[in-house]
Order: sequence, then C-alpha cells, then structure tokens
Amino acid sequence: MNLTLDQAQHIITAALAKSKEMGYQPMGVAVLDAAGNLKAFASEDGASMFRFDVARAKAWGAIGMGVSSRTLAERAKGNPNFFVALAATADGKFLPQPGAVLIKDAQGKLLGAVGASGGTGDEDEVICMAGVTAVGLSHG
Repeated sequence: MNLTLDQAQHIITAALAKSKEMGYQPMGVAVLDAAGNLKAFASEDGASMFRFDVARAKAWGAIGMGVSSRTLAERAKGNPNFFVALAATADGKFLPQPGAVLIKDAQGKLLGAVGASGGTGDEDEVICMAGVTAVGLSHG
C-alpha cells in the first residue's frame, strides 16, 4: 500500500481542524510520500511564507532518518556537528525540530511523513498526529 493523495489531503484537513479546535496560530501542513516527495500541502490564511519550507523540512528529515522529528531534535543535542552537516548536505531540506511524524500502515510499513509549522514544536506535532490518526493510519 502506498500513501494516496486522498489520504494525504484528509491528513491535512484533520490536522488543520485540530489546530483550529486548539486555537493555534495559522499553520502550514506538508505530507510527503515514503520517497520524500511532496504529496500535498496546505497553508492557512495568515500563515507566514516560511511555513511550507519548515513543514516540508521537518517531514523530509523524519522520512530520511526513519524517526519523528522530535527524536531527531533530541539526537541533534548530542551530536550537533553531524546534524549541521546533514542539513547542509541536504540543501536545507532537513530540519531536526519537533513537528513531524512518520505515517505508517497497520503492518508498520512506512508510507510517508507529515510535518507542520506555525505553532510551537509541540503544537505542530499534536496536529500531525491528529491528522494521521484521523485517516486510520499510525504515526511514529
């Protein structure tokens, strides 16, 4: 099973609904497939221009390293030089900050990742998890 466009769009819709419910600032949400390609993106009215780049970079890093961006942020604390070099090697497409989770099917197969930007890392992560759960997939 691959991540479908319909699933990606529903993840975004549910993530933004959660953001609105929680009263967060305007968000941008990016969904990438397992190869790191953009599947869907949405930016709420009032979101700043950096939302796409930040949301995508969080998700891209999660896919590339196979863990949530929160885990990457924790790892970066212990090895900052490696993570700075990795971000440079990735031409800025890698951001090890909380706010992205993996998307997996029921068997644990990696389907992609979703990243958000606009709130705190915790807020971004909450809406990503809500989006993935809403379509019946698991997050990691």
